[in-house]
Amino acid sequence: MGLSRPVGIVGTGSCVPERVLTNQDLEKMVDTSDEWITTRTGIKERRIADEETATSDLACGAAWRALESARIGADELDLIIVATVTPDMLFPATSCLVQARLGAARAAAFDLSAGCSGFVYALATGAGFIASGQYETVLVIGAETLSKITNWKDRSTCVLFGDAAGAAVLRPVPDGYGILSVVLGADGTGGEKLTLPGGGSRRPFRFERAETDEGSQYIHMCGPDVFKFAVRVVPQAAEEALVKAGLTAGDVQLLIPHQANIRIIDAAAERLGIAPDRVMVNVDRYGNTSAASIALALDEAVRAGRLRRDGVGVLVGFGAGLTWAAAALRWY
Repeated sequence: MGLSRPVGIVGTGSCVPERVLTNQDLEKMVDTSDEWITTRTGIKERRIADEETATSDLACGAAWRALESARIGADELDLIIVATVTPDMLFPATSCLVQARLGAARAAAFDLSAGCSGFVYALATGAGFIASGQYETVLVIGAETLSKITNWKDRSTCVLFGDAAGAAVLRPVPDGYGILSVVLGADGTGGEKLTLPGGGSRRPFRFERAETDEGSQYIHMCGPDVFKFAVRVVPQAAEEALVKAGLTAGDVQLLIPHQANIRIIDAAAERLGIAPDRVMVNVDRYGNTSAASIALALDEAVRAGRLRRDGVGVLVGFGAGLTWAAAALRWY
């Protein structure tokens, strides 16, 4: 990454809604089955926010836990970055709502949209601000309420997604620790493969044409094409991050991939030569939580002692855009 001073994660946190939606629940809603969902995705259940809960609510829950883990106060934050595709509203930025709730009065704030790659994109961005010397402490959050934009009548997508948030506090760390390399990429020619068509300037919502816009407020995905893209790009990005850091797969204590599909995770681990016991998997319990996915998995891994001091972790994801992102780090 070429950082002028090393930057690492000094605290993590996560937050998920209380409501659990199981595959058996979905069997009563659409034409699907637990066996079909489990075999093709590895998902058994996911968390769903209630009507009153917005993305900023989950983001704040994760942020408080990350600050507590880092043993710092919100007043020490210089910058807050929220990665999300489900902001509370188009503007103001969800990060500003989080800033106000946390009481982080001196922090700058902005949102970042890179789909499911968003957390690693935000991690790289926050680290750059610290490495340059402009800031000392950055809070990075991946947060989503995908249930709000899911068509619960579309069995090809509604079985996949869940709601969650994960957060990390970044600060300077000693030489040899922290983020060792970052790989970011995009291929906009595949942008139409995963979209939310309505609500933007290309297709704004208008009352007078509500019938013709029906469905444009929901996720649209060409599943097979996104799957093929992910199987190819995830191991490539992870391997590139390791090479840039001067490491090999044998050095990896834990691979933390985007939790979209167990078949993608297994294929990536096999191609990289990383044994299953060195791969973080929680897709069975949360489904695909987009920008929250890697952050949530990271927090659970750290709290479970699966990523420990001096251990090498690799974060890697893919998402709408189409985008991909990977980071190699040595845990501090």
